[in-house]
Formats: sequence, structure tokens, C-alpha cells
Amino acid sequence: MQLNLRPARALAALSATALLGATFAACGSEDDGKAGKEKTTAAACEPATPALPAAAPVAAFDPASKTRSFEADNGTVEIPTDPQRIVATGYAVPVLLEADADVVGISEWGRGTALMTDEDLADYQALKKVAGETAASTDYEAIANLKPDLIMLGVPLPVLGDVDLKRLESIAPVVVLGPDRPDGWKNLSARQADAAGVVDYYEAAKASYDAKAAALTEKYAKVLGEHCFGHVGAYGDVSAGNFNREYAGAWGTNIATDVGATYYGGPVEPGKGSAAFSEYPSIEELPQSLADADVITYTVDDEGKPSESVQYVLDHDLWKTLPAVRDGAVIPLRYTEAATYPTAERALDEIDRAFAEAFADELK
Repeated sequence: MQLNLRPARALAALSATALLGATFAACGSEDDGKAGKEKTTAAACEPATPALPAAAPVAAFDPASKTRSFEADNGTVEIPTDPQRIVATGYAVPVLLEADADVVGISEWGRGTALMTDEDLADYQALKKVAGETAASTDYEAIANLKPDLIMLGVPLPVLGDVDLKRLESIAPVVVLGPDRPDGWKNLSARQADAAGVVDYYEAAKASYDAKAAALTEKYAKVLGEHCFGHVGAYGDVSAGNFNREYAGAWGTNIATDVGATYYGGPVEPGKGSAAFSEYPSIEELPQSLADADVITYTVDDEGKPSESVQYVLDHDLWKTLPAVRDGAVIPLRYTEAATYPTAERALDEIDRAFAEAFADELK
């Protein structure tokens, strides 16, 4: 391995709550919990995280009809066959902007602006904002004034209690399409594109991403299979003296796994939502948590700088005792919060650059 730790200054800790709430609803099984308590060795480097469910097929409908039945997280909803005035919030925002859907209003999506194209960023800035960074900030009057024919809430169901759904339904049909797990964006964008009538965008975007991921999987096939990966996520709490350990399927890992990186193990006590994919051990548990990782990746922001919580780990004396750190096998990853296929392609480019440098000797 050739990679050395990158110097970085401490930044404000990243919020663990994504736009309009990032409380995920996936559940770990009792067997997952037992598996997490067993020591995983590098010789048996396997993720404990369940695979992403297959995407639901796009609903068939009659193009001549003015409405169709759509299965959303909030039940079966009659929506326009060809919506012309869409209000989108949360995870629906970047998908519909990229797809050039007929959007008239959106919520804030500050976490994704650095990954937007110039054209999408211009559209994002120009569109009327009907909510801030939380579901509770929804401006119902602003939505009503836009006269939408479809309202798409890209929020997880646990956050839906912060929204007056009946009031929104009095304005226009409402479909709730939110993630139930960090890597859920991969299937979620298919449903969002379907509801907005822009399925062609999704199919092309997914095909492009899959092709790039497959090419990188082939490029690194002989290298990555030799290594067990661990990941330090961005959502630790310095004041609590803990760090964020992420496993397969989490924000920091879900794109790297698509090129063959294996993040072993799982939370000791898996819970609902993101707790099925990540945990917050005390910093004293760092050596035990990452002892079997011979490669460690960690999340950095769009400028390549660690958050305060990640920097806390990198600066700690216990960090220097880890085998991967002693070997220089530590890799920062950018764009880990990509939540659409085009932005995830940028994350793949970053992974390619980082892996090419880190595994240069092994690729010869």
C-alpha cells in the first residue's frame, strides 16, 4: 500500500440527520445481533448486512388515462398520468432535478449542491423553496400557491409525523417515497422517477452507473478480494467520546461495495434504520472494532476534509495502533452522501482515484 494519511483541519461535525430527516426504518434480525457479537476474522471477511432488495417493477398504466393508481409508502394514491406541476421534497429533489421533471417547487437540499451539475444547480437555486432542511419547516401556503398537481415527499415514514399530510392532500395528490436504509436511494430513485413520469431518466442513469461500477469491479477484482475493509463514518460525537463505525450498506460504504470492497461484520446490537448498518462505540473500543480490518476507509467532505468527529479519530493515540494504520492502508472517501445514480458516478470516480493510488503496487 502506498497511501499515507492526508493532513486535514477539523470541521464542524456533520449532522446525522439528512434533509427532511434521515431516520431510516430498516430492522436487524435477532440472528444479525448474535453474528455481530462474534469476532470476525480477516480470513472470513463477509458483511453481515442484508443485500438491497430488488427494485419494484415500474407500474404499467394506460397513457391515455388522466390518472393512475400508484403504490407509495403512504398507500395507493391516484396520481396524474403525466404530472405537470410537481412539488418535491427531500430525496425526491435531486432525482427530479436531474430528470428535468416538471417541478415547480422544492425543499432545501443543501447536502447535495456540491454534486449538482451547473445546470441542475441553477434550477435548484431558481425554484421556489417550500421547506427548509426539516419536514417541520414545510410551508403549506407556499405549496398551495404553486397549484401543484402532484406532491412528492421524499421523507422516511418515521419523519412523516412532522408533516400535516391531510392538509397537503387537500392541495394535491401526495406520494410519500422515502428511504428505509442508507443505500435505499438505489431503488428509491426508480419509484420517484416512475411517479413523476420520467422513467427513461432512471433507466439511463442506472445503466450508466452499473456499467462504470462493473468496469471498476473488473479493474480491482484481483486486489479487493485480498482485503477486509472497515469504515469510520462522519457522524460520531466528539463530546460523547465515541466514533461512527459503518458497515456494508451505510452511507460511507454502499458505493464502494459496488466495486468489490468488502466491509466485514455488523453492529453488536443492530436496531432500526441506520442502526442496522452503523454504531457508535466509545473511542476506547477503536482497537477492538477495527482490529481485523487490513484496509480502513473514512468519510471526508466534498473538499476532502474530515469532519470534526472523524478528525478526532485520526488524531487519537489508539488510531495509530491499528494494523491498517501502521501499514498505511487508510483511504479517505469523498461524495459518500451521493443519493442519485449520476452523483454516485462521481463517487465511483473518486473511489477509482483513491484505490488506484492505494493499491498501486498490487495492480502492477
